[in-house]
Amino acid sequence: MKKIQILGPGCVKCVNLYNNTKRAVEELNLECSIEKVTDIEKIMNSGVMMTPALVVNGDVKSSGKVPTVEEIKKMLT
Repeated sequence: MKKIQILGPGCVKCVNLYNNTKRAVEELNLECSIEKVTDIEKIMNSGVMMTPALVVNGDVKSSGKVPTVEEIKKMLT
């Protein structure tokens, strides 16, 4: 099971990334957990310099932008 994290303070872009990620997971019918990480210290410890960020199993897949649902699907497969 994949562990997906959305890193960001909760801004509009962070919400959009969460929604796009959730939709991509549903369309791919994947079993995974999606966690929102808003703690600035945890975000900094992950090595992310720009939010929002998409992290899959500890690997930063995207940072500083909101990928489309299709782009996220490619990152998850």
